[in-house]
Amino acid sequence: MSMRKLLIVASALLVIGVPAARFEPGGSGEGPVKVEVEAAAQAQGSGSGLSQAGFQAFLPQLRAEAQRAGVSRATLDRVFPTLTFSSRTIELDRAQPGGAAGSSAIPAFAPYLARHVTPTLTSRGRSRYAENAARLNDIGRRYGVPPSVLVAIWGKETSFGSITGDFDLLNSLASLAYEGRRRDLFTGEFIATLKMMDRGFPRSQLVGSWAGATGQSQFLPSVYIRLGVDGDGDGRADIWRSHLDALASIANYLRSAGWRPGIPWGVAVSVPAGFDRAAIATRLQSPRCPRVHERHSRWLSAAEWRRRGVANSLPDGTLASLLEPDGPGRTAYLLTTNYRTILDYNCSNFYALTVGLLADSVSR
Repeated sequence: MSMRKLLIVASALLVIGVPAARFEPGGSGEGPVKVEVEAAAQAQGSGSGLSQAGFQAFLPQLRAEAQRAGVSRATLDRVFPTLTFSSRTIELDRAQPGGAAGSSAIPAFAPYLARHVTPTLTSRGRSRYAENAARLNDIGRRYGVPPSVLVAIWGKETSFGSITGDFDLLNSLASLAYEGRRRDLFTGEFIATLKMMDRGFPRSQLVGSWAGATGQSQFLPSVYIRLGVDGDGDGRADIWRSHLDALASIANYLRSAGWRPGIPWGVAVSVPAGFDRAAIATRLQSPRCPRVHERHSRWLSAAEWRRRGVANSLPDGTLASLLEPDGPGRTAYLLTTNYRTILDYNCSNFYALTVGLLADSVSR
């Protein structure tokens, strides 16, 4: 993968706890990993303790699991003799925040936003929206998700389909399963990829990010099997070559994750000086991405936020939580349950905020 592709595909990587559109290693749940990823990966080098010989010794176990899962013998015989260990995949995995010992401080959001919601990206998003308006509106009505949100995720994930990754999924997923820290997860995704081959997908098409995300929607293979849909009416869900299929599949994902029609993802707000933040601190701990969710306040109605001095344009009864990504005195956001649905796609506050803000810009 080229450096440019690496920086975009690896920009918001973090760990997940339930099936999401794509697996994203790392622990902070915030912020981009840019040239630091490349430098750290090079520093990891050959120090992984893994080898082609060890990988080959692991493959019989992996094959047995795939066979038990119902993958055809023809696919197994065709694939397994060709698998090779991807040391580059392991280097990139271990270079992520949370991929090795230690933790990363959360960087500032404002510089990230400036890099990721650029005038160029917004202009391209508006152009893609206009070019596909009729079909996007059909998809929006069918799934109840605003077209601007679909375009924003499409732009954020793959720069509107132009950068989708070129790692061989089977080699990368088998290597990650062999590495062992998340063996069950990656074994399952490896088997899902084999099942896609059983369905007729050529291996040459099954490429993507080093972590297994594929297509213009950057779905994990298991998510594609579960939620990939036909958006262009040709009877096939092709998230690689059909942007309409990718957009419809993103909409299907968000609906499945709980998107509620007619509710915005959130609004920017100003928090007054002297605001009592202790009074609105959450007492809940999320089982998924706890470091992401612990930055959110408890839920209050929009009307209650206004009573507490946080002016906002949300309907009175809409529940929202407060996030101050850059701390007191900077732009804050009241976030609805639909924001949590974007987090289900990629559990990073920086990711979800930029998707929401890009969607707002695209729709203006």
